[in-house]
Amino acid sequence: MNVVSFYRFLELPDPPAFRDRLEALCRSEQLLGTILVAFEGFNGTLAGGETAIRAVFAWLEDELSLEAPIEGHWTQAGAAPFRRMRVRVKKEIVTLGRTDILPHIKTGTYVPPAQWNALIADPEVLVIDTRNHYEIEVGTFPRSIDPGTDSFRQFPEFARQLAETSRDRPVAMFCTGGIRCEKASALLLELGFDEVYHLQGGVLRYLQETSPDASLWNGECFVFDTRVAVDRDLAEGGYVQCHACRRPLSREDLASANYKEGVACPHCIDELDEDRAARLEERQKQVALATARGAKHIGPRET
Repeated sequence: MNVVSFYRFLELPDPPAFRDRLEALCRSEQLLGTILVAFEGFNGTLAGGETAIRAVFAWLEDELSLEAPIEGHWTQAGAAPFRRMRVRVKKEIVTLGRTDILPHIKTGTYVPPAQWNALIADPEVLVIDTRNHYEIEVGTFPRSIDPGTDSFRQFPEFARQLAETSRDRPVAMFCTGGIRCEKASALLLELGFDEVYHLQGGVLRYLQETSPDASLWNGECFVFDTRVAVDRDLAEGGYVQCHACRRPLSREDLASANYKEGVACPHCIDELDEDRAARLEERQKQVALATARGAKHIGPRET
C-alpha cells in the first residue's frame, strides 16, 4: 500500500470550507490518513492507491493554484497505517505556538539531500535536530544538537537561548519530512540569525535519495503512524509504540521488567496513576480477546 506524506505552507483563507471539500474527496477516493489544514497551509499523510492519491494532489494543485506540484514522500507499507480518514482544522499545521511565523513569506535556505553531507561536515555549522527528544533517541545525524524538547511548542525557548550565544553561527536544521525545520528556520531568521539552512524534504527524502554507503544517518527514523519507525530503506523498522505514552520502544525497552504490553513502559511507568492503569489493562484484555477471535480491536484511543 502507498503511504505519502506531504505539506505546503501558503495562505488558506477559509480552512473549514476547504476541510469539508478535501475530506469529501479523500473519502470518495477510499483513502485513509490524516490531514491538518490551517490558515498557514496543509500537512498530511495519505494511504491508499496511487491513482487516488494523485487525484487528491491534482485537486489541491488546481483548487489552490499551486505553482509547484505536490511531490510528497512515497513509501510502501504492508498494511494501512491508519484506521480512518480525517481532515482537521487547526490553528497551525505544525504547532510551534507562533501563528505569526509564516514560512511561505520568509524561510531559510533549502538544502537538497545531495548537498546535506557537505554542509553538516563543516565544523562551523551548528546542526540542529528540530524533532522531539524521543524521536532523536531512535536515530539522528552525527554532531546534531538535541534541543531536549518533548513537543515542538518548546522549540521557541530553545531557539531564544541559542540566539543569545550563537546568532553569528551558520545553522543547519532537519526534521522528519521538512515541515518542522522549515518553520523553525523562519523563527531563527526572526531572531536575527543570518545563515539558516534546512534539509529539503527532511530525513525521509534524504534516506530516499542517498545511497546506504553515503548516508550519514544513524539508526531509524520515527514516523507518526502505526509503523512507528522506518529504516534506511524506508521499510518498517524494529520499534513498537507504547500505548500509554506513545514513545517508541526498543528491544531493550520491551525486555524491561517495567514494560507491560498495552499498559506502561520504562519511560512512563512512574507517571501512570492507578485509574488510568486499570483502564489500560482492561483495554489490553479486550485486545487480547479480539486477537484470539481473529478480529481487530478498534476502540477509542486512551489519552
